[in-house]
Amino acid sequence: MTIRAYKTITPSFPSSVYIDDSAILVGDIQLGEESSVWPLVAARGDVNIIRIGKRSNIQDGSVLHVSRKSDKNPNGYPLIIGDDVTVGHKCMLHGCTLGNRILVGMGAIVMDGAIVEDDVFIAAGALIAPNKVLESGFLYVGNPAKKARPLKDSELAFLKQSAVNYVKLGAEYLTERALPE
Repeated sequence: MTIRAYKTITPSFPSSVYIDDSAILVGDIQLGEESSVWPLVAARGDVNIIRIGKRSNIQDGSVLHVSRKSDKNPNGYPLIIGDDVTVGHKCMLHGCTLGNRILVGMGAIVMDGAIVEDDVFIAAGALIAPNKVLESGFLYVGNPAKKARPLKDSELAFLKQSAVNYVKLGAEYLTERALPE
């Protein structure tokens, strides 16, 4: 893995976090317990912060970034990801806020200032426009994304189960990494 400082601030994470050797994390990034970052993820917390909660997973090829602070936007747009979030393969998350128990489908894009409340499914390939708020308990689809329907009980249960699956997989990878050669 490549862990790099930006202006003396280095990513931080507990030993229960799995970060693939091909991932790149730069700057002010903090990851919560049992989270995972998979192959070819690029996360750059240089001009603002990235915070990833507990048991969240960022899958292969995803890009995480932020927007800088300015006179027009004094706080800029940090990237905040809650607990038990699954970010599918090749997603782009830029200066947005994701609550807890969310699934971001493969190839989805979530843009600056967007807020995704708890318990949301974002379909593969969806585009979440800047400053859009996604209401808790719904599936969002399309480009631009629109509310499609309420989530079923089985889908709500899957949000947590997806995170659990990646906690187990990350732990397996950490065990393999620790084995003597």
